[in-house]
Amino acid sequence: MNATQVTVFLVLMVLLAALVWRKVAAARAASHASADREIFLAGGGLSWFFVAGAITLTNLSTDQLVGMNGAQMMLVAWWEIAGFIGLLMLAFIFVPIYYRNNCTTVTELLEKRYDGASIRTVISGLFLAGNLFIYLPAVIYSGSLFMKSLFGVDLPLIAIASVFAIVGAAYAILGGLRAVAVLDTYSGIGILALALVVVILALQAIGFDFSGVPAERLSMVGDNDSQIPFHTLFTGMIFIQIFYWSTNQNITQKALAAPNVKEAQKGIIAAAIIRVLIVPPIVVVPGVVAYKLFGGVGDEAYGRLVGEVLPAWTSGLFAAMIAAAVLTTYSAVMNATITLWSVDFHRKFVNPDVDVVRLNRKVGIGAMVVSIMLVPIYANAESIIDLLQQLNGLLSMPILSAFIAALMFRDMDARAAVTGLIWGVAIYAFHTFYLYTPREGWGGETFYRWLGLDWLHYIDVMVFVLFSSVLVALVTNRVVFGNRAKFGFRLGGDAPSPA
Repeated sequence: MNATQVTVFLVLMVLLAALVWRKVAAARAASHASADREIFLAGGGLSWFFVAGAITLTNLSTDQLVGMNGAQMMLVAWWEIAGFIGLLMLAFIFVPIYYRNNCTTVTELLEKRYDGASIRTVISGLFLAGNLFIYLPAVIYSGSLFMKSLFGVDLPLIAIASVFAIVGAAYAILGGLRAVAVLDTYSGIGILALALVVVILALQAIGFDFSGVPAERLSMVGDNDSQIPFHTLFTGMIFIQIFYWSTNQNITQKALAAPNVKEAQKGIIAAAIIRVLIVPPIVVVPGVVAYKLFGGVGDEAYGRLVGEVLPAWTSGLFAAMIAAAVLTTYSAVMNATITLWSVDFHRKFVNPDVDVVRLNRKVGIGAMVVSIMLVPIYANAESIIDLLQQLNGLLSMPILSAFIAALMFRDMDARAAVTGLIWGVAIYAFHTFYLYTPREGWGGETFYRWLGLDWLHYIDVMVFVLFSSVLVALVTNRVVFGNRAKFGFRLGGDAPSPA
């Protein structure tokens, strides 16, 4: 980067920070919310516009832009397109439930629906583990990789990642959820606009001609050996999206910060429209174009393409937008992590009257340090998006099974749900890290061929994990704890709707 590019980058980042803090300061001055409600739920004052921006940019970061374009095939757009279903589920099924039960964390709902509180503690722990060991380090790693690819800077990945982590943590620690949501929204407008410009310039660079690109990289119908076999769109893909958008604290917390259900629903629907109309092309087209221009370059595809098609004078501008994307996702996940620890653990087991402002800082700094230390692990991954999806499977379906059992059945013992949860994590880990690992001799892929299941994909396994976990929970509830679960979907709860 030359001096002009550096100047543009720094000016934009400072301007963005100033706009965010001005908005946050004004909103806080007008808010009469308690300190913890301000930190965790932005005082319950986010309009639909900021709910939509926060949800969109919490998901859209360099792990999508770098990782999905790194796959260099159109097929992976299904991850984004299918998100439309998950967001509609959040808007019309889960958000009314969360609001009726006055939830700050999604795990509070489980505690109210089950007989016993152990399920809330276990799932909060899983969410925290996922944030600390998967989401936080992956975001700053992919952002750092993009910066190196775009500008060719000769700095260690961990050094760039550390800068992202420190600044992102500052937003979450000092500004709470309100600062996160405002940063998401303001930066999101620029990120989506520039990403679409990249798509247009990329297509112009190849004359809108994809000839020479293998057909399988252009197809939206995957075979059984592809990253997304077509049949999985109607099975595991749906449940993955329901988990991610409807029961994941990192996402749902933004919807819970609206003043009422209707305002939250408007924001979620706006995010769903963006998800299906704008996001898919920006996460796949540049990668496929990069394949035609550079060949199979994997996760370096997006950075190399941007450096090729954008005019040199815009690189500082684009770097600022990418940095903002990293910071928005990192700070959002950080805020959710702080909320989970503070509400579900510290107040419950350590000190119910803790000063949330001081605790906020301590937890945020600790999570930041852990995420930086884990960056080198992700640097060894062949594909960041594949790694993330497989790791997410360890938690997603077992956690979703607890929500399904809670919403669909009465008289469930929390310990039964925990048993189903443990089963789900164990069986998925056994499949992914043992049975499905290629190796010589008996076991691994040989085992699946012997059973005639060599077509089995990890998304298929997620379906088995989900339903078997629910079944194990029901059987344990009946046989071990003597409770006969009664089927019946429940929308409401004992708590009244918020005013």
